[in-house]
Amino acid sequence: MANMDEGVAVVTGAAGGIGAATVAALASTGRPVAALDVNGRALHELCDGLREKGCAIEAHLVDICDAAAVETVFDAVESVFGPVTEVVNVAGVLLPSSVVATSDGDWATTFAVNTTGVFVVSRAAARRMAGRGHGAIVTVGSNAGGIPRTGMAAYAASKAAAAHFTRCLGLELAPYGVRCNVVSPGSTDTPMLRELGAGDVIGGDPAAYRTGIPLGRVADPDDIADAVLFLLSERARHITMHELYVDGGATLRA
Repeated sequence: MANMDEGVAVVTGAAGGIGAATVAALASTGRPVAALDVNGRALHELCDGLREKGCAIEAHLVDICDAAAVETVFDAVESVFGPVTEVVNVAGVLLPSSVVATSDGDWATTFAVNTTGVFVVSRAAARRMAGRGHGAIVTVGSNAGGIPRTGMAAYAASKAAAAHFTRCLGLELAPYGVRCNVVSPGSTDTPMLRELGAGDVIGGDPAAYRTGIPLGRVADPDDIADAVLFLLSERARHITMHELYVDGGATLRA
């Protein structure tokens, strides 16, 4: 990716799936990367592997819903690598259930990670980036945030909230030269999709009012990471408050 040779990046949900692909893609550009997750074993395995390739990377075991802990991580990252210039919000949970069967706890957990975590991390970044007049934040949402899904109301609502929060943040930070965008994937080959057991996502499921994927393939995590890197790069310097769907046309851009 052109114009990606400088900066310091922070990525949440870094231990697997889209997060791991994003960390690897950013690290391959030569920039220092701080990888955040609650899965310590997978996180350290990822970071150890990238260090063996000569990448500058730090693992931070942190709950992104803990505002004080997140602030501490940002301070630690900047003390080692320098000012954070890029943040990617990837951390997320999916607890599928019909609305009537969704427990209070599952609803709270979904919003805590998918929405509050995005707020906490983005706020920490914004406080630092605004004063410097430079930076980019990308939130990984979901195409479910823009089209109704059966059995996924909590997840879809939390992702829609995170996406709109990111756009609002982008409006506030635009005068300071900080860009905020959203990448919304569709079905992607990650542990989350496999655990969901979503059936024929390519062909669709009329009984669940779900279209298939016109491009005829499930996304690879690298497909999403590439979109993230583009929006972080100077090639996207005039793009902010934008939501980029990377779903093979699955939502028919509804």
